[in-house]
Amino acid sequence: MRALMIILILFFSVQLPQADQYTPLREKMVKQQLIDRGITDKKTIDALREVPRHLFVPQDLQERAYDDSPLPIGFGQTISQPYIVALMTQVAKPGPGQKALEIGTGSGYQAAVLSQIVDSVYTIEIVPELAKDAEGLFMRLGYGNIVAKFGDGYKGWPERAPFDIIIVTAAPEDIPQPLVDQLAENGRMIIPVGDPNSYQELVLAEKKQGKIIKTRITTVRFVPFRRL
Repeated sequence: MRALMIILILFFSVQLPQADQYTPLREKMVKQQLIDRGITDKKTIDALREVPRHLFVPQDLQERAYDDSPLPIGFGQTISQPYIVALMTQVAKPGPGQKALEIGTGSGYQAAVLSQIVDSVYTIEIVPELAKDAEGLFMRLGYGNIVAKFGDGYKGWPERAPFDIIIVTAAPEDIPQPLVDQLAENGRMIIPVGDPNSYQELVLAEKKQGKIIKTRITTVRFVPFRRL
């Protein structure tokens, strides 16, 4: 019993300083980068307050995890700036009982944020190394409602369709038809569309009576949408 107590003390002595170090930074991020810029959805705010963003960036960049900017995660990919993650989440209007699809897992941060709100998240990554790392991180952090796989996101995940929410974190020139087909009636897709080598339009695509209604949200810049 004494040995167990020593182990627990050592464990918490290692874990708590990190929590103390990053929690104020995360709170500052939520206040200054989200709330002060017009993010109002409580579920979105609570999710970004809860998810430890610093664990989703390379270790040598953890001190910058809560900066107001995207960060490189290797293989030519990035983790989006916190505001963009919050904006896309808020516009998607996630809620309990919903099923979400994410195209472009990256480090797994957007999927982790969604997992705090919806029932299940399915996420696809085209870079095998990133897919493997994200899946391992989900397991270590206890995100049991996320299912990740390596694959071509253009094709979506038809076996798990339809999806109430689809979030795409890479920029195609046009909205992939398979994703339109897999969007549930009254579902909402958030996707950057346009020149993959320049700025794109962040578009909300809603399915109403089988038809897609598009709404422009803002100008963004995402990495190009890749195919296998």
